[in-house]
Amino acid sequence: MLDDANYMPRLKAQYNETIKAALIEKFGYKNAMQAPRLDKIVLNIGCGEAVADSKKIKSAENDLMLIAGQKPVITRAKKSIAGFKVREDMPLGVKVTLRGDRMYDFLDRFITVAMPRIRDFRGVSVKSFDGRGNYAMGIKEHLVFPEINFDKIDVNWGMDVVIATTATTDDEALALLRAFNMPFPAESGETE
Repeated sequence: MLDDANYMPRLKAQYNETIKAALIEKFGYKNAMQAPRLDKIVLNIGCGEAVADSKKIKSAENDLMLIAGQKPVITRAKKSIAGFKVREDMPLGVKVTLRGDRMYDFLDRFITVAMPRIRDFRGVSVKSFDGRGNYAMGIKEHLVFPEINFDKIDVNWGMDVVIATTATTDDEALALLRAFNMPFPAESGETE
């Protein structure tokens, strides 16, 4: 799918055709390059259990590779912490940074397939922006992704998803993500 020369992810085409123009009109940019766009998406699984069992890190790495479609890197402890039984350079998690077409494909699957599968899901909070146009959220179980085979998992991992944009303000980033159909609460009652 990603190897086809004419392939363009659905959300990328939607951004180029309609979303970019709508953002330029809404915020009154003088130059089309000022319009906010997605920069990267970072997925992270922290494996505290890896301290006791080193096989857990391999399990998390394999699961994240299935979800992201590319090989994750293993994050290691920078310094020893005796209270947590952590030694320097011990593997503690895995992360992957998605850019380009893979990023758009992941965001499409995340919004249309994975989020509706989250138990008791009522939308995502508008308070999770960092002030510079980036959005971060956590997922309690990685089982919401269809790539994960429920019968073959040994641990149910939580996961962080950080969506980095080129927006300079949270309002611009909110408008961008809302245009991608991110399930934020309705504009009138954004108290969540």
